[in-house]
This record gives sequence, structure tokens and C-alpha cells, in this order.
Amino acid sequence: MSARSWIRTKEPDQTSASFPELFFDLVFVFALVQLSHTLAEDFSSAAAFESVLLVLAIWWVWINTTWMTNLLHTGREPVRLMLFGMMFGGVLLALALPEAFAEHGLMFALIYCTMQVGRSLFTLYAFRGVDNAAFTTFGRITLWSLASAVFWIAGAMMELEGRILCWSLALVIDYLSPALHYAVPGLGRSSPETLDISGEHMAERCALFVIICLGETILTTGRNTAEHMNSSTTFAVFCGAFLSTGVMWWIYFHHGQEKAADKAETTSRPESVAHNLFTYGHLPIIAGIILTAVGEDFSLSHAREESSVKYAIAMIGGPVLFLAGNIWVKMTVARQIPVSHLTGIGLLVALTALVPFSANYIIQLAATAILLVVAVWEYLALKPGRGATA
Repeated sequence: MSARSWIRTKEPDQTSASFPELFFDLVFVFALVQLSHTLAEDFSSAAAFESVLLVLAIWWVWINTTWMTNLLHTGREPVRLMLFGMMFGGVLLALALPEAFAEHGLMFALIYCTMQVGRSLFTLYAFRGVDNAAFTTFGRITLWSLASAVFWIAGAMMELEGRILCWSLALVIDYLSPALHYAVPGLGRSSPETLDISGEHMAERCALFVIICLGETILTTGRNTAEHMNSSTTFAVFCGAFLSTGVMWWIYFHHGQEKAADKAETTSRPESVAHNLFTYGHLPIIAGIILTAVGEDFSLSHAREESSVKYAIAMIGGPVLFLAGNIWVKMTVARQIPVSHLTGIGLLVALTALVPFSANYIIQLAATAILLVVAVWEYLALKPGRGATA
């Protein structure tokens, strides 16, 4: 089979997420469960920073694989097999994740680098002799992945402090590469808009990943609720956690997601907009959902315990990150600040004043109430015939 046939076309059946892609996403349910469990068990400042690095790594694997499947035809056997290989690597990555900063550091780094470099080489081959501009871009992407791999592997060979430093540098390299147009000394930068991106497909894939994260929140909440059924506050906290998940779904999907899809599909700069909306813009949304799940874990397992900065970072910081990500996405789409979201962040920050005087379940329920206010405000403001500011 010619590599030329591996390239995705503009046919309607190829602009929607495919079954192999949805199958691939299931791996990340496991990864996110592993991450939230690890963070809930140890939420020290060091563990929290380590978890930030792991979230960045997981997101980078997923979003870059999404770029690959956006450009390639997942119905072709070689592409599908490549995706299954990425799935296998993703499972191994998730297994190594809880001990990535301990005894499984080398395993984590090797799997991560193999997935990143291997996927780039595969896509490079797919565009060989088909699209010279895309081929050159993926050549540069491969070089950036190799540069990052040096720090991943080096960090895995070091003690904790050195590992954190090297892996932080590796992630800086990873995340800077698209912003710098994969500039390589002697080769220059990739020309703008060299990749034929389907904005509709990218928006759908990111929306599905948001659903995965929200689903992981439900799984975590259900598991913790079952473990704490003897507490008088459990049912109220469970209802608040469930409502919080539903409200986050509403805030993201009711208005922003569809507009983001339209923007990505109709823009004259699809590659740049896709990076802004999805590669970077969705990261705080995902991180916010994961952190909210950890906060809900705390509010169930330590419901009546007096709150603290440690617990508040999750219970309040998660919704703040989520709203900040939605502001980013909605401003990119509409060039207008959603006042409801900005007000919500202000109210959440003000809520921190109650932390020293309130139990955890009170803080969690109050954060949920603020998210509900944001959702209702935006819904009413955007109803047809209303001139209010959302």
C-alpha cells in the first residue's frame, strides 16, 4: 500500500473521529485515574509539582497523536497499527506513572520518548514524496523530539532533584517547539500553515478528551463515595461533586465547544488557530478537571476536617484553572472576555478567605455553587433576544 493513501482527505467520513481514535482514548482513562489517585494520596508541594509535569507529558502525547490522526487516514492498516502501538505504549506509560519520580523513571522516559519520536518518524514517512512542506515540518518535529528525548533520558538517570530539572527542561522544549515553528539551526523555521488541518476533527477530538476527563471525575467520585458511605456528609458532598461535573460539562459544551469548532474550520489560518485553541488552550481545561477530581476526593475523605491551603489548591484551584481555560478558548473564538467566567474566578479567589474557618465539604460545595452561577449567568446572557454580557 502506498504511503500516499495514508493521508486523510476532506471526505465527510474522514473529518469525524474514527473508532480507532476512540479506542486509543480509552488508554487515557487509565492514565488519568492513575494520576488522580497518585495526587490524592500525596498532595505535598513536591508531589503537586511532579504531577504538573506528568499532566503536561500525558497531554503532549495525546494532543500530538491527535495531530497525527488529524492528518492521516486511520482507516488504513498501517496507520491503525501505528495507533494500536501508541495505545500499548500509553498503557505502559500509565503503569509507570505512579513511580515515575522513583524507581520507574527510566521506564517512563523511554516509553514517552519512543512514543513521541516513533510517531513523528511514522508521520514523516507518510508524507515522503506526497507533501514536501509537511514532510519538512515533520522532519523538524522529529529533531525537536530527539532534542527533548536527551533531557528525558538524562533526567531518568539522575536523583529526584536532577530528574525534575531535566524533565522540566524537556517539557519546555516540547511546548516551545510549535510556538517557534519548529525552528532548527541551519534549516530555519517551518513555513506557516503547511499542515492541512481539519478544524472540525480537531475540535471533536478535544471535546471527546474533555468528556474522558469528566468521566474520570465521575469514576473517582463514585469510588470515594462508596468508601465513605458511613459519613453523614457523604451524600451532600456526592451531590455537589456530581453537580460540579455536570456544570463543567455545561460551561464547556453549551456555548464554547461548538464555536471553537466553527472557528477552527472556517479560519484562513487553521494550523495557527488549532495550536492556540487546542494544543495550548485546552491544557488548563484538562488540568482543571483533573485537579477538581482530586479536590472532590479530599472533600469526601476529609469532609469535616478543617480546610487548609493544601486542600484549597485542589478544591478551588481546579475550578479556577477550568474557567481560565474556557476564557482562553472563548476569547480566541469571539475576541470577547466572558465576564461570567472572570467573575467566577474572582468569587473563587474570594472563597479562599473562608478556608481557615470552614470544613472541606463547605469549601467544595461553595466552589460548586460558584460554577453553577457562572453557567446560569452565561446561559441567560446568551439566550436569543438578550443583550446582556456573558
